[in-house]
Amino acid sequence: MDHAEARDVAFRCHRVLEPLHSFVYFAPEAEQELTAAGLRPGRMGYFASRAAPMGPVGAGVVAATFYNFNPELVARHIPRAWTLASPGRILEARLAAADAGLRRVLGEELITSPRLAEAAELARSAASVLSPEGRPLYAGHAELEWPAEPHLVLWHAATLLREHRGDGHIAALVGHGLSGLAALITYTATGKGFLEPVAKATRGWSDEQWAAGVEELREQGLLDADGRLTPEGTVLRQSIEEQTNASATAPWRHLGAEKAARLHELARELARHAVAHGAFPDGIFATARA
Repeated sequence: MDHAEARDVAFRCHRVLEPLHSFVYFAPEAEQELTAAGLRPGRMGYFASRAAPMGPVGAGVVAATFYNFNPELVARHIPRAWTLASPGRILEARLAAADAGLRRVLGEELITSPRLAEAAELARSAASVLSPEGRPLYAGHAELEWPAEPHLVLWHAATLLREHRGDGHIAALVGHGLSGLAALITYTATGKGFLEPVAKATRGWSDEQWAAGVEELREQGLLDADGRLTPEGTVLRQSIEEQTNASATAPWRHLGAEKAARLHELARELARHAVAHGAFPDGIFATARA
């Protein structure tokens, strides 16, 4: 597989594996398990459960590694979360939520199927060559023990691949001079992500902060008067995505074209089934895209 093909495979496989990890942030099972562990309902569970592999870090570390969330929002929940439940207890709760959630959205027939076991084996093999250098959020997750059951192996592998890619994406954003807010605004302007009101609400940015960020990007020539990407802004976003894909090719080169294609096929089937059976609220991951 040449480098151009590897970048394409990295992008396509990410698209179908991502829902198999990120559904846990929307699953009612997560709220149940994390509040039972001692956390408060709402955003605290997301910030604490995703950051927990790094240990009881401060709000600044979480904001830095999550990147496009308003640090003020993060600080409402971190480090308080660590006073309510230890990182280890939070991780136990998240894994229990992933287990229960996957059983709900996939069903026992798929959970115990040879296809899922094959996908888990391939995804674990892909994740086996990931490197922690310069990827703090991935590095924390990589130190966790692998679960035993195939559906949780698949979930953990998808998590590792996702966080490794995400750390690489942040490196690309930093290298292209975009802050967390600027990254979110320009991504929203591509039309491929959240709509502006959803982006602001979920990431904790006020209307005033968002407007100031838009104005700064206009002054830089990246957004036009209507808030759309300029040609320069479009080139910038394309360059960021290309660099992100380029830094995420190692797992797919390791698998090779045939096995990577097989994992894509299996993960797409599983993700589509999960989405069709309530893995996400309406309007989020409406389809598992190839």
